[in-house]
Amino acid sequence: MKLEEKALTTNRCDCCISPTRSSHRDSDLSGPPAENAAPASDFWKRIPLRDMDRHQWEALCDGCGKCCLFKVEDAATAQVFYTNVVCRLFDQDSCRCGAYDERSELVPNCVTLSMETLSIPSWLPATCAYRLLDEGRELPSWHPLVSGTPDTVLSSGNSICGRAVGETEADDLEHHLIDWVT
Repeated sequence: MKLEEKALTTNRCDCCISPTRSSHRDSDLSGPPAENAAPASDFWKRIPLRDMDRHQWEALCDGCGKCCLFKVEDAATAQVFYTNVVCRLFDQDSCRCGAYDERSELVPNCVTLSMETLSIPSWLPATCAYRLLDEGRELPSWHPLVSGTPDTVLSSGNSICGRAVGETEADDLEHHLIDWVT
């Protein structure tokens, strides 16, 4: 099996998110979602992804950090494999991008999550709210919008915090393949 580093690496689900490329300017996405700007309860059940406003869209991110992990792709099958190697900008203590405002300049291959990028869902983890809702599925019980607390992401084992290696510390990605993210 020949593995190639997947070009679709990112700094975090909410690092570059935008419902559509044309509906929000970059300046509208200049910072991480406000912790206290909670959208209306159960909005994700009523509002299609394409119709969500910026705060609703950003609230979908559970903060797991899985999308910040480097991926490799089997060149023959296009199957994506996760590694435990995380982007150099990822702050493992806060489980957030450490350079949120400059992330796109510092990491040019940081993917902007949008309705367009959801058309290739294989690079997103199977537990990602954007992917789940796009596929017509429910959010898991540990998702902060369902549980009411971000603590359930970590307590359920769905956070990468404490489980990742920084890209500057890692060697060959093939030595860092994991099976705890799908």
